[in-house]
Amino acid sequence: MGITARGVGLLVAAVVLLAVGFRFAYPELTLLGAAAGTAVGYAALVALWRPRLVVTRRADPDRVARGEPASMTLTVRNTGRLRSANLLAEDRCGERTVPVPVLRLRPGRDTEVRYDVPTDRRGVVPVGPLRVTRRDPLGLVALARPYGAAVPVWVHPRIHPLTAVPRGAGRSLDGRVDGVPHGSITFDSLREYVVGDELRRVHWRTSARVGELMVRENVDTSMPRLVVLLDNRVAGHPQRVGGVAESFESACEAAASIVTAAHRADVPVLLLLVAAGPAEPTKLAGPAEPTKLAGPAEPADVTTPDGGADGALGPLDRLAAAELSDDGDAVRAATTRLRQDRLGDTLIFLTGPGGRDELGHVGALRGAYPSVVVGVFGAAEPTPPGTAGLVVVDAADGAQFAAEWDGVRRW
Repeated sequence: MGITARGVGLLVAAVVLLAVGFRFAYPELTLLGAAAGTAVGYAALVALWRPRLVVTRRADPDRVARGEPASMTLTVRNTGRLRSANLLAEDRCGERTVPVPVLRLRPGRDTEVRYDVPTDRRGVVPVGPLRVTRRDPLGLVALARPYGAAVPVWVHPRIHPLTAVPRGAGRSLDGRVDGVPHGSITFDSLREYVVGDELRRVHWRTSARVGELMVRENVDTSMPRLVVLLDNRVAGHPQRVGGVAESFESACEAAASIVTAAHRADVPVLLLLVAAGPAEPTKLAGPAEPTKLAGPAEPADVTTPDGGADGALGPLDRLAAAELSDDGDAVRAATTRLRQDRLGDTLIFLTGPGGRDELGHVGALRGAYPSVVVGVFGAAEPTPPGTAGLVVVDAADGAQFAAEWDGVRRW
């Protein structure tokens, strides 16, 4: 609750009048002071009355690519028995506010406001909550309250069409390296029998030894698996245009394009941020294999690159929320983790001009990943050929990277 300048003046006047009236025995001044104090108290009681408003909002859509239109529809309904007089309301949308007409809203009625959500920059745009300010008729006291929850609008990076995803060599669990995706099936592990499993997959010898039915679990070892490593370090993207690292925005667009193309081709892909830590990878697979979001929270199943209906973040959501980090040694830690885990057979490292100093660490992964490619965005000069023995693509932005992808994917 806040007292306006008019309320502060009246309250000071009330104190002065009461003091002078009592001190010099002027009942008229005492009466005026008491009236002024009563007016401020009445104003506080009026402002403390909480109107019964129900706020609903609907984003259309709540996930868009950068530059695409998005709108928010806000509905405010008066569920109380009194008219909502002396109310001012405004909704927050990113960095701006939108006025909402609720003055003298009748009981049982509602008002609706529809406005555009800014999507000119990649990111998560917070919309809401609605801020309702109630004033007394004299304008002495004002009290602001939030109504409704904030709703995020995810502005994903632009997605540029890719002709195909890379078909790197598949690393077999039997020790072979097979570059032909002929669909071979290889034994992976044993698990307990579940109702519905085919009996021909039961491993009878192990079942007799452990005393319960055990089923063979097979995997397709020729299926290529992609790992996209996005450099989100401040040191990797030192150049700024209007406070924005355009090279990082281009790298996010390239990552979103690869992830989307892989999803459409039913190719498993793993999106990693250099400075995200080892507990935050997001694995995206095609419709035949559910996607898992691994992190501090419980794993959640989603089926699209976007966030799932259960609230789990998909890779495109993570790219929308990605920010630059000051962790300068994150590349070494990330490459060490990739070398130990061997998460795929094709590694794609996306960075900016400052990331070329770390290509030695990426080049050291060629033994663990048969195919390694690097995308460098926003560099003033091209990367020297044969740097760290890697295939390097220099691109000004995500569109140029997509245009050159057709030649790169044949490494």
